Amino acid sequence: MTKKQKSMLISIVVSVVLFIAVMILTHTVTELPWYVELVIFAGIYLICGLSPLRKAVINISHGQVFDENFLMCLATVCAFIVGEYHEAVEVMVFYRIGELFESIAVGRSRRAVTELMDICPDDATVIRDGARITVDADEVEVGEHIVVSAGERIPMDGVVVSGNGSVDASALTGEAVPLSVNPGADVLSGCINMTGTLEIQVTKISEESTAAKILELVEEAVENKARTESFITKFARYYTPAVVIGAVVLALVPPLFTGFNFVEWIMRALTFLIVSCPCALVISVPLSFFSGIGSASKNGILIKGSSYIEVLSKAKTVVMDKTGTLTKGTFTVTEIKPIEPIDMSSDELLEYAAYAESDSNHPIGRSIRDAYGREIDYSLIKNQSETAGRGVYAEVKGIPVYAGTENFLRENGVDIAAVPADGTIVNISADGKYAGFIKISDTVKEDAAEALAGLRSAGVSKLVMLTGDSRASAATVAQTLLLDQVEAELFPADKVRRMEQLRRELDGRGSLIFMGDGMNDAPVLAQSDAGVAMGAFGSDAAIEAADIVIMDDKPSKLVLAVRIAKKTMAVARQNIVFALGVKAVVLVLGAFGIAGMELAVFADVGVSAIAILNAMRAGKV
Repeated sequence: MTKKQKSMLISIVVSVVLFIAVMILTHTVTELPWYVELVIFAGIYLICGLSPLRKAVINISHGQVFDENFLMCLATVCAFIVGEYHEAVEVMVFYRIGELFESIAVGRSRRAVTELMDICPDDATVIRDGARITVDADEVEVGEHIVVSAGERIPMDGVVVSGNGSVDASALTGEAVPLSVNPGADVLSGCINMTGTLEIQVTKISEESTAAKILELVEEAVENKARTESFITKFARYYTPAVVIGAVVLALVPPLFTGFNFVEWIMRALTFLIVSCPCALVISVPLSFFSGIGSASKNGILIKGSSYIEVLSKAKTVVMDKTGTLTKGTFTVTEIKPIEPIDMSSDELLEYAAYAESDSNHPIGRSIRDAYGREIDYSLIKNQSETAGRGVYAEVKGIPVYAGTENFLRENGVDIAAVPADGTIVNISADGKYAGFIKISDTVKEDAAEALAGLRSAGVSKLVMLTGDSRASAATVAQTLLLDQVEAELFPADKVRRMEQLRRELDGRGSLIFMGDGMNDAPVLAQSDAGVAMGAFGSDAAIEAADIVIMDDKPSKLVLAVRIAKKTMAVARQNIVFALGVKAVVLVLGAFGIAGMELAVFADVGVSAIAILNAMRAGKV
């Protein structure tokens, strides 16, 4: 427990011990004068109730009158006024026990999220002028070399320059198995170097690193409330003053018609006040969402707010990109085919393509450069440009070169011959003439089929793939994964239009989810009800636009996210129905004098405790 929780526990224990001692004394030894009882019970009351009293006064001074502290203090102080000293102390002790329990429960549910706050080291060991010095991580620039020893957390993103070892990425991905790294491997901030010493060249400054982005997502998650959670906050705002007015009416009006027995009706009004505290709702419902977000974060799924949990729970149509989402995106060149009568060898065709793709971040461009395998001489390249989802252009050795889809080349005046219908094809033209094609192969991710089957079993009725790749390549993937609908050779604008059409088809019956990882996916990520980005190796633009980030690029994690969302919403609804149901019954019983303060305390503290325990179930998926 925290220092504050320990202090609260001590005050509760002292109050309980003194209360029991006084009750034994007054019932077995002697009957104390009323003023002595008042002083003794008031002292015990203040031991455990001083904090709520202070909070109530502070909140009132800030204009926040109707909260649970005000209600509890009003009820207990009025109990003292009418001479029910022991009931006033009992109510306050049970209320404080409930507060302690709530504090511990909330702390545990937050742990999965707040542990992320430790993934950003404050310091870094950087190599400058041949010496290793320790500086603030914010002072390290891109291109500098840092050293990370075994057991240390990597402070910023980079590329391993020297050293071999394994890194624990569980804080980012939720995966417990360490990853092996060698020179040339990309490493992310927040990972722990398990073995050996690594020298890393920094590729992103500290504030732009993966770990820093994760912390931003966590902060957004806390601020972004679901509709249900916002409703409870607004409900409590109007509900609390309404029940205070109801309690005043109950205390003053009925006695005028029942023999002026004000003490009895004031006690009923106090019972009414205690029962009416909305603690169970205002604590347990947000806690349900926080538990769900914490459960997701432990599994490498970052949800930017509880509103997206509500959206995920209603998922009916899921739209996915192909490359890097359903497929690995690790393309390899499987065929290089020059076309006659152009007098060009396979090596020359590959060289032109590699130079044209030299600045492309698309997996296809990287695969062509990998197949070329030699250093690019950038002095031979001029006027590069890229058309997202279509192709690239560059002047290579003074010759205009286009590399991309058939339509891309035709639109740029190239008379293109027939090309094979299967696979991913990159067509190349040189000096206005069609020179040949390069065939690229990609493979479906191991868990893609499992992910789609899981989404169907979770209630998703339509699975759609939208891709800029060729129809032949898209058809192969669609056939393998048994998708409901496939659209290929799409521009980013085409994807947006298809998304609008799918939204119209839903007609408000469920939510529309999009999952992708590329730069050209950012518009549809932002346009969907909830956009899911493959975060570990996805583009920064996609991660910024997305509402949910899957850190290890496994599409099956979306199934887990939907399951967590559905359970979270179920738990939140259970708490709303349970809390309001019990309170309504006890309020009626209290108004008719059937329920006393003891049952009222259960309807407040007991119901809150049960609802909080239930809320924590949302984190057990």
